[in-house]
Amino acid sequence: MPRLRDIVGHEKQMQSLAQDIAQGNVAHAYLFSGVPHLGKMSVALRFAADLLMIDANAAEKKSIQRQIEHLTHPDLLVLDQLWMEEACEDWGVIAKTSNAPQVHRSKKPAAKTDTISIDDIRALQEILYGTAMGRYRCCIIRSIERMQEAAASAFLKILEEPPEYLIFLLTTQDLEVLLPTIVSRTRVLAFHPLPSRSLQPLLDEVDEDDARFILHLSRGAPGTAISLASDPDLLRTHRTVHGTAQSFWRASQDLERMKLLVPIHERGSEADMLLLHLGLILRERMPANVACVRAYSELARDLESNAHRQLLVQRFALSVGQSLR
Repeated sequence: MPRLRDIVGHEKQMQSLAQDIAQGNVAHAYLFSGVPHLGKMSVALRFAADLLMIDANAAEKKSIQRQIEHLTHPDLLVLDQLWMEEACEDWGVIAKTSNAPQVHRSKKPAAKTDTISIDDIRALQEILYGTAMGRYRCCIIRSIERMQEAAASAFLKILEEPPEYLIFLLTTQDLEVLLPTIVSRTRVLAFHPLPSRSLQPLLDEVDEDDARFILHLSRGAPGTAISLASDPDLLRTHRTVHGTAQSFWRASQDLERMKLLVPIHERGSEADMLLLHLGLILRERMPANVACVRAYSELARDLESNAHRQLLVQRFALSVGQSLR
């Protein structure tokens, strides 16, 4: 879990949350909605800290902050990164973002996906109702759209009759796919991409050319900007993939396009990154080629569910070729 650093942007959201505390109007559940890497989890962690520090003196606040940063505070539960067989099995890595019980996920049949199951909700429920040390107990759950139908129904029952002291801080990347009954029982705060001027201070120590690239790639998401600015290897990888995507859109032959898209044949971060850069460059092309936009949208959608990735990639390359002739 990242340190309790200053929040970049989102002043209105922070003011609203501070006002809830000041007026004694804290809701039992908050839902932070917005695209990835805007800082929703950082705001949730900061708000949880503010709630858990109520009534604490200066010395106690320092201790509470250290506990929160290390996810050892008894009244803070976080469900973020999930254990997945052959994908994320390092408990030490998981412990950096999650302290909710997950041992059940490694038992047979082992969890293989990033979905939140009813067993995950039951494991949470077993420790949510214990006696709180302070005025509040906070439970942060990232991307609740990951909940399976049964898990969402079980979670809804908790939201319907929560203990007085229990506060849920939830995030989502897609508000539209959530159960309306869950949304209706939360106080929704919308998060939006930040202007470049808000991100610029994060890049003060970055080379000017790299800073321009990072601002372009982050699209107003401070989390992306911080990751790229602090990881030169990741930045170089993105630059390389961006070059591959540019070559794809400039290619004149179908076979050349297909070769450039080979990384997408297999699921993984390399495929996701190339797909991202293909879309970024397509949006930059003015005027936009409607047929290319449609072909790209179909590829991104079909890759989510279709196992025949190579065939989908070939179809996309051929469609682009026909559109650009």
